[in-house]
Amino acid sequence: MKYQNILKNGKVQCAICPRNCVLADNQEGFCHVRKNINGEIVLTTYGYNTGLAIDPIEKKPLYQFYPKTPVLSFGTLGCNMGCQFCQNWHITKTNADVETLNKTSPEDIVRVAKYYNCKSVAFTYNDPIIFFEYAIDTAKLCRKNEIKTVAVTSGYINSEPAKDFFKYMDAANIDLKAFSQNFYKKNCLAHIEPVLETIKYVKNETDCWLELTTLLIPDENDSDYEIKAECEWIFENLGADVPLHFSAFSPKYKFNNRKQTDFSTLLNAYKIAKNTGLKYVYTGNITNQETSTTYCKNCGKPVIVRNGYEMLGYNLKDGECIFCGTDCDGRF
Repeated sequence: MKYQNILKNGKVQCAICPRNCVLADNQEGFCHVRKNINGEIVLTTYGYNTGLAIDPIEKKPLYQFYPKTPVLSFGTLGCNMGCQFCQNWHITKTNADVETLNKTSPEDIVRVAKYYNCKSVAFTYNDPIIFFEYAIDTAKLCRKNEIKTVAVTSGYINSEPAKDFFKYMDAANIDLKAFSQNFYKKNCLAHIEPVLETIKYVKNETDCWLELTTLLIPDENDSDYEIKAECEWIFENLGADVPLHFSAFSPKYKFNNRKQTDFSTLLNAYKIAKNTGLKYVYTGNITNQETSTTYCKNCGKPVIVRNGYEMLGYNLKDGECIFCGTDCDGRF
């Protein structure tokens, strides 16, 4: 395994993510799936997943990456984040035996994607950063078969492995969980700075299409000040054309006694982002046509009309607005 450091007394340091776990023989990392076996970091879930599903690409969410095309989605077990509000905690926080999962090789995944005419394959449900080798091997094979690849990730990865990872991804939705180091430390057991560096790298130094998602949790990361600071950072570091999704939180895992996000909170964040100058802003997990629709950044007319994941109208021709001819950012 390339990203590891051999230490004394049989210990090995995993160098995939900023946790840089130092593992004794037969010890697992924070993620539960990367393990020191005989002096080498081994991915114990390679070739195993929790199931394959065919989704609309909008569900990832990716709204400006081959809209309305089917994507074959899969994930494994474990995570390198410690989010107390995890929406998929039943797979990210479990130590279940991989033998209970579906055994599916990269070749099998490509075969299924082709059979069902899926435009892309998504590494999702849990973070593909921790199943790094499995994701990359599958992505390489997808490329050979003209299938696009999508990473749904928290972006918590070290800079060198990030280069190897994202060069094989055609699109990524990165969770920017908040715009506060205190939030990341308290609620994710992590740090925000590596995430911001990953986001900047993907946008500014790769050909990978990027969209961002922030799950708004009442009284945790939904203040006007924090949302405005996040939007200003995006505008200044990434530009105005990166799509930003504000999603509604549902009580889960250790936040199961919290209040669900209401639409007024999402709408407030949407307006702040628009007023900051961001061109493509969306709300998710609560259906609303106005805030699910893509608008031309020049004339302001609707170019992709949606109600949630459902497409109601498509006013692009070869990626250009049919009303004024302006390119819509994305892949079409």
